[in-house]
Amino acid sequence: MTNPARPQLRIMLGKATAIGPGKAELLGLIDAHGSISAAAREMGMSYRRAWKLVESMNAAFRAPLVEAVAGGKGGGGAQVTHAGRDVLRRYREMEDKAADSVAADLDAFGDLLDPGFADRED
Repeated sequence: MTNPARPQLRIMLGKATAIGPGKAELLGLIDAHGSISAAAREMGMSYRRAWKLVESMNAAFRAPLVEAVAGGKGGGGAQVTHAGRDVLRRYREMEDKAADSVAADLDAFGDLLDPGFADRED
């Protein structure tokens, strides 16, 4: 059986999360869809919640990670900026490095976990 445990990385600025798993997923989906609302729908969250997360990410970094795109015939949208793609790429690289560095410990830790717990919701 595959170990269901996996580490998650959060980059904190004081008590606030600059980027973590949820914000990274949202950023990637905005990049894929060109839309905050489409990304929010795919994640099962409200547009308002997604917009608040985008505002939080934009405020945490020196350059905005997401910018609005002016509406045209098809309406407006959003695009992930060069800075946003760079942040997401670096975050994913850090996730991979973190997972690699704790892989052996995580396997041993996984032996202590009840695999049925993964099917429950907190």
